[in-house]
This record gives sequence, C-alpha cells and structure tokens, in this order.
Amino acid sequence: MTDALSKLLATRDWLMADGATGTNLFNMGLSSGEPPEMWNTDKPDNIRKLYRGAVDSGSDIFLTNTFGGNASRLKLHGAEGQVHELNRVGAALAREIADAAGRPVVVAGSVGPTGEIMAPMGTLTHALAVEMFHEQAEGLKAGGADVLWVETISAPEEFRAAAEAAALAGMAWCGTMSFDTAGRTMMGVTSADLATLVDKLANPPLAFGANCGVGSSDLLRTVLGFFAQGTERPVIAKGNAGIPKYKDGAIHYDGTPELMADYAVLARDAGARIIGGCCGTMPEHLVAMRRALEETPKGPRPTLEDITGKLGALSSASDGTGDGDTAPRRERRRGR
Repeated sequence: MTDALSKLLATRDWLMADGATGTNLFNMGLSSGEPPEMWNTDKPDNIRKLYRGAVDSGSDIFLTNTFGGNASRLKLHGAEGQVHELNRVGAALAREIADAAGRPVVVAGSVGPTGEIMAPMGTLTHALAVEMFHEQAEGLKAGGADVLWVETISAPEEFRAAAEAAALAGMAWCGTMSFDTAGRTMMGVTSADLATLVDKLANPPLAFGANCGVGSSDLLRTVLGFFAQGTERPVIAKGNAGIPKYKDGAIHYDGTPELMADYAVLARDAGARIIGGCCGTMPEHLVAMRRALEETPKGPRPTLEDITGKLGALSSASDGTGDGDTAPRRERRRGR
C-alpha cells in the first residue's frame, strides 16, 4: 500500500510542511531545559494546539513533538524507559488532529539526533544507534505516524543508522541534515556528500534535504547544491525564520512573515518539493508562506544573487563543496 506522503507527492507539485516545535512550545510556557516530549503525556492539550496551529495555517505535513524522544536524550531526564510511550502518544495526538482536518494531512514522526558522537570518534556504535532509532520508530508507528522524519542530523553514520531503523520498523522515511558550519554539517558533510549518500543507501528516504542551519539564504544555497548533483529525489527545504537574536532575556528570530513568504517561493522555484520552516517559524509565517506558494506563479530556478537579494547575505563565502577534505568537527547541538 502506497504511503500517505507518496500519494500526496504524486498529485502535487509542492507540499507545505510545518514550522517550529520548540519556539511554539516556549511561547506556551515550556521552560529552558525541560524536555518537550514530556508534554505529550503531561500537557496533551498544548500539543494538540501546536499541531492544530500547523494544520490551520495550511501545512500538508506536520511533525510530531518527539524530536528528542530517543533513549539517549531522554536518559538525561531519567525518562529512558518512556521512549515507546512518549513517541506513541505524540503520534496519536497528531493522528487525531490530522484525521479531523477534512483534507489529506501527513503525520511525520520527528526523529532527531541521538546527541552522541558515532564511533570511531565517539562511543556510539552503529548497532546501538540503530536500536535507539528503531525503538523510537516503533513508538511512532504504534501511534499512527505516516512516515518517519529524521532531522537535524550531522553525521553520515547516524543517517545510515536511521535508514536501517526505518527499514526494521517497515516505515517510509524522510531525512534532513543541518548545514550550519560554512556550508557543511558540524561533522563535515556537504550538500554534495548528502546527495551521494542518499543514492547509495539500501533503504533511501522518500525525500531528503536541509533543515535549521544558519539562515534561509544559506539553506537555499544548500538546496541548489543538491540539484547540482543531479538528484531527482524530492528535496526538502525547512529553513529558520531569519537569524536568532538575543532580546529581553530570550532568543527571537528576526524573520518576518513577508521574508518567509519570499523564502517559500524561492525554495519552490529552486526545485524543493516539500517546503516548511524550522526554528522561529510561527503560524503567521506559515499562513504567509502558503498564500505566497498558491498565488505566486512558478519562476525560473533562482541564482544566489536572486536569493541574497531577497533574503539577505550568506554567512560564509563557500557552500563547503570543493573546500577539500578538512572540515570542522565539533559536537552537535539540539535543533528546532
């Protein structure tokens, strides 16, 4: 049976994904350091509100509140024994909202990085990474997620482990990396590297791409990099709502709804099939993005000059491709 996302992709030129999870939950009162996944069971009405906000704003796909729902992340809060339940409930609440939407809406089970460094640089083995991702996937599957959505990955080894876990769970999946270190991920992967990696996987994703990162200009440069490799697989663009700035004791993103509307159209014209927002992206941004995607005629693939002219300057001179084999290596952070 064809999965729900493939069905939508077969009938639409583009699909709109959702916005931020963390930003929206912080606005509802989530405390810094508090695991958002615990709200799935402790404050389900807040999570329903999060999901409903995405659907009501026009999202065709929205992610579950399970980004840090793996055993390694939850162990930091003494909740490693709740992996299956927190993921199941997070997906079940999403299923409830999607089924009430009155139109096809895809529930994407969010799977973030483990937070550990893969061997041989670190201590996380391939087998253990697969086991952690698989445990999370089974919970999301039990709750009714349509697809797994592996996001904010930095290491190719972790991407491969997630692909294997999706196969074990018998679920279709999508995968994105975060290119936030001069055009590379924190573990040195370039857009060209990811496009090549995806094609070599035994269980490739339905769609792949970039999320989070630095700013929307940088993210779209990465998207152009995927297409420079000749990929024909659907590409995902899920950029932040501008640049984070510290103000009044909190982090705020400076991207306006108008800027995100421009970003969405540029992403579509660049070739992305799934377009959404990441950190800082609120319902008002999504509404503007949806309207722009529906009302703006498709244009030619934008140049970097087109992108920076509308969205602002790039954060680095290079996209990482062709910079040689030496790349920054530092520990990953949590995204979204």
